[in-house]
Amino acid sequence: MTRTQQLLRRHGTTYWWGTLLLSREQAADVAAVYAVCRVADDLVDEQPDVEVATRDLYAYRDAFYAAWDGAPTDDEVLAAATETVRRRGIPRHCFDRFFAAMALDLTRTSWASWPDLRDGYMEGSAAVIGEMMLPVLEPTSPGAFEPARSLGLAFQLTNFIRDVGEDLDRGRVYLPADELDAYGADPWLRRVTPQWRAFLAAQLVRNRELYDAALPGIALLPPRSARCVAAAHGLYSRILDQIEAADYDVFSARRRVPRVTKALTVARLMVSAR
Repeated sequence: MTRTQQLLRRHGTTYWWGTLLLSREQAADVAAVYAVCRVADDLVDEQPDVEVATRDLYAYRDAFYAAWDGAPTDDEVLAAATETVRRRGIPRHCFDRFFAAMALDLTRTSWASWPDLRDGYMEGSAAVIGEMMLPVLEPTSPGAFEPARSLGLAFQLTNFIRDVGEDLDRGRVYLPADELDAYGADPWLRRVTPQWRAFLAAQLVRNRELYDAALPGIALLPPRSARCVAAAHGLYSRILDQIEAADYDVFSARRRVPRVTKALTVARLMVSAR
């Protein structure tokens, strides 16, 4: 297993299961794009010293662009990712926006409103991931573009809701501050209150609307890609069901879809393809 596939399997298990439905080349390309984004994200999240994290992030960005432009590299992730982006024609501005969003994590710890969070941060950290992946999925129509962006937003909002506790440990809150205030909900209490329950229920409604907006794009993909995205869409959205079943407790445990459910979902899609 390559380094990029290892990163995908370790950190993006739902996506990894979905790639089993793709061609070998597509699966490798998804892993390559995911891996370069994962490494950049980890540089920001795992280094508590902001000055060091800033230096490391920009150094990685520059190394990535240098490799994209043909500079030799012995970094397996950079080599795989830059070969993929060149061959697939993924626009460079996607990565400009992505690295800019990663840099925001070094200075921003809260977001005033949903439009502020969506347009100020998730545009470059989530919607753009959908744009990056789309050339790999080989859509049959330009109409797949906006649904791909919506799915990127849906996936990341699910992460924000699921990982509230982990983000608090880093001093960050990826939730709309004005809506927290309106409901009287305080994530820093780290416990489920009636106010928290009502607030998070409203966030799940928003999240499901994003998943719904992504659905039309699946029909605009070739069969392998459609099955992959359908698997990821169905499995990731089930995390919201797990959160509801836990009475909106995202503090005491990380809510996950069981591994057996992921395996059975992919197996059913493989069988249906035959």
